[in-house]
Amino acid sequence: MEMINRPINRHQAYHAHVYFDQDSLAFASELCHQAGEKFGLKVGRVHEKCVGPHTQWSCQIIFNHKAFDAFIPWLDEQRGELNVLVHALSGNAIDDHTIYAYWLGDPVELNMDAFLD
Repeated sequence: MEMINRPINRHQAYHAHVYFDQDSLAFASELCHQAGEKFGLKVGRVHEKCVGPHTQWSCQIIFNHKAFDAFIPWLDEQRGELNVLVHALSGNAIDDHTIYAYWLGDPVELNMDAFLD
């Protein structure tokens, strides 16, 4: 059985990538909007296409270690069946999406070739 890394508050800054598809688009959009409103976080565009290393549609939420302890449990409780990648912003994109990658739900395969350009 594969071990799934759950989010740990040990970095200064983070991204959360909420993954969704056409059927869960409205739910995911509302979830991301609520996260921004409730926690004062910066929410990126709702991408209805694959962007960067993400192999599913996604929306990015930017937050820091101060918001982590309140935001992550809320996000985990509110996400329903959606999978969420939470990763550090260490300055090394490959490490952030591998070593410092954490999951709410099931891991989603990433396209690491996106970082080779």
